[in-house]
Amino acid sequence: MNHSLKILDYVYKHFSNIKIASSFGLEDVVVIDLACRVYEKPTVFFLDTGRLHGETYYTVEQIRKRYNINLEIYYPDANDIEKLVREKGLFSFYESIENRKECCYIRKVKPLMRALQNTDGWITGLRRGQAVTRSNVVPFELDIDHGNILKVNPIFNWGLNSLWTYIKMYQIPYNPLHDKGFPSIGCEPCTRAIKPGEDIRAGRWWWESPEHKECGLHKK
Repeated sequence: MNHSLKILDYVYKHFSNIKIASSFGLEDVVVIDLACRVYEKPTVFFLDTGRLHGETYYTVEQIRKRYNINLEIYYPDANDIEKLVREKGLFSFYESIENRKECCYIRKVKPLMRALQNTDGWITGLRRGQAVTRSNVVPFELDIDHGNILKVNPIFNWGLNSLWTYIKMYQIPYNPLHDKGFPSIGCEPCTRAIKPGEDIRAGRWWWESPEHKECGLHKK
């Protein structure tokens, strides 16, 4: 915890325009709480894909009211969504990796580009223990894909037990789906509860192999 606070304190003291990226999952609510301990009213952005669980929206409101954050919500371009659904239907992402990545690009990646315009950097809840695609996460990165800005991962080395201990200790609101077997939460059609013994990311795009389970927001 102290190491994460030092990272965030350094970032907020040296960068004037930095935002927290949040899907309001377990990691992200912890990052928001940590940030609020070193900086008054941080800016948090949320990518609303239009296909999220009701529990996620509930959590957004709980966190917004608890911390009085500056909340920015970004939506997909309506024309992009209409074209995709008109040409490929509502569930094209089940048909191929290419189709799934196209949907993620429209609903997540393009809105992210708008969210990061004219910023010095962004803060994420990425952890090494989340997935094989994230095993090399470091606390500071240069985000070349978004204009050579800073990318900060303050809880990069936290374990799952540490997250839960912190949440319980400070009574942080969290997505109730976590109590129903959802360790990782994304869009409703692409997320399911995991079974005992399954990998933490097994419920995300469960029809794909582990090495493909990224949406394009975080490139490694």
